[in-house]
Amino acid sequence: MSVPGGAAPEGAGVEQGPTTADAGEPVVEPHPLEWRRVHPVTPAIRSWKIFVGLIAVVSWQFVDNVSDVQQFVEAGGLRWVFLALGVIILLAAAYSALAWRFTRYAVGDEAVHLNTGIVFRQQRQARLDRLQSVDVVRPLLARLAGLSQLTLEVAGAIDSKVELAFLKDDEAMALRAEILAKAAGVRSGQPGSGGASGDVVGAGDVLAAGEGGPTASAGPLVSQHEEAPERTVIEVPVPRLLGSIALSGALVGVVVLVMAVVAGVVLTLTGQMSLGDVAAGNLIVLIPAVLGVVSVAWSQFSGGYGFRAAISPDGIRLTRGLLETRAQTIAPGRVQAIQLTQPFMWRKAGWWRVRMNVAGYGPTTEDSSTILLPVGDLEQALLACWLVLPDLGTEDAAGALTAAMEGSGEDHGFTLISRRVRFLSPLTFRRNGFLVTERALLLRHGRLRRQVQIVPHERTQSLGVSQGALARSLGVAHFTVHSVAGPVRPYLGDLDEAVAHRLVQEQAARAREARALDRPERWMEQ
Repeated sequence: MSVPGGAAPEGAGVEQGPTTADAGEPVVEPHPLEWRRVHPVTPAIRSWKIFVGLIAVVSWQFVDNVSDVQQFVEAGGLRWVFLALGVIILLAAAYSALAWRFTRYAVGDEAVHLNTGIVFRQQRQARLDRLQSVDVVRPLLARLAGLSQLTLEVAGAIDSKVELAFLKDDEAMALRAEILAKAAGVRSGQPGSGGASGDVVGAGDVLAAGEGGPTASAGPLVSQHEEAPERTVIEVPVPRLLGSIALSGALVGVVVLVMAVVAGVVLTLTGQMSLGDVAAGNLIVLIPAVLGVVSVAWSQFSGGYGFRAAISPDGIRLTRGLLETRAQTIAPGRVQAIQLTQPFMWRKAGWWRVRMNVAGYGPTTEDSSTILLPVGDLEQALLACWLVLPDLGTEDAAGALTAAMEGSGEDHGFTLISRRVRFLSPLTFRRNGFLVTERALLLRHGRLRRQVQIVPHERTQSLGVSQGALARSLGVAHFTVHSVAGPVRPYLGDLDEAVAHRLVQEQAARAREARALDRPERWMEQ
């Protein structure tokens, strides 16, 4: 059984054809668009991987056929290689120039527009009233050139994002402020040139925009937007990040590798295998394993390095990255669900990881952009929850969250799963349960690996109850909250059948009521 909890968010992002909105209708801008171009070196930065691949292939061929290469060089063939490389570089430069010439973007009052393509024209747009986040991404090569990429995530289908790459760093930051201000409903300037040309409006200074603040104008907007102020609330120190990686899957991988090496040494010393056989076997097994462990550990370290979370009128700001830096700005009310996880190895240190669902990010569970807190203590985990849901809808919010994270039983009003399944879940039947507050639904499960999922009522997409043959015989049911695609999949199994059905009906009513009272899509619009 599935019960809708309200209309699902829609998205924007259309390829090959006239620019269209979510419903298939073109966005009508009230003013003529001012088209701009990205930085001229953008195609070159985007295509560096192709050049690296070509060099790798050529180098591999040279190494694999040393004698043939020597004969080729002695015969004067090297000049043909350089000639071919020169032709490729000239063609690539010509294509890059054309690609840059046909790439342009514009920021309107209703959407951000991007036109690309030489042979096949592509027109994409991100509707500002569906904007979920604005990310400033700086890959290593772009950082060296002082450039940034602006990524706009909108609610809707996967790959509905719009990427503006590459822009000068200061231009990217100014453009982010402009897009966020317009998405919030902040309007600056007046028609014509008058005195409005010198106005500067910051999103952080217009919380009372309806009281003498800027109003919608009928003419072109000629002023600029300041970067909204922010206040840092969470920082993750490097030693803690390294400790969390060591106490996660990386540690398990290292233990397995050490055991494999020890086993090989024992077999060699006992004469059961020769040293050559052991070495060859270990190399075949260990090299891929080592590469896998190092890759995972490096991804976690690089993605969590320098993590900082801040709050601003624009929403939640997350900054992270070692080689490639990413500065996310998630608009207010855009986080659909969050999940707090504590692996067993983190229990003694009291650390937690917080992940989130944001419409438009897609179903990947490994992308660092869905991490609200890579690792933090109890206080930082509570702060991460506060960033998303400042009002939990209960008098003792900290106590309720602490009970969800570390408690068991019916403390703070939790409803537990059915006692009829305690023989199937002896460790978790007093841990697994749910709590309903005025603002959100909390789902708690896991004894060794603790997990808490929080879904604001207004972000409920739909609800479901399912039963298998064994569940029907025991009179229990599996309860699911359908959220947008992402790492958080809210569920709770083994509820009493009557409790599950009642929860679905009551939660659907709460979702409808919460959506009716929810803030407008443009959160500063009065």
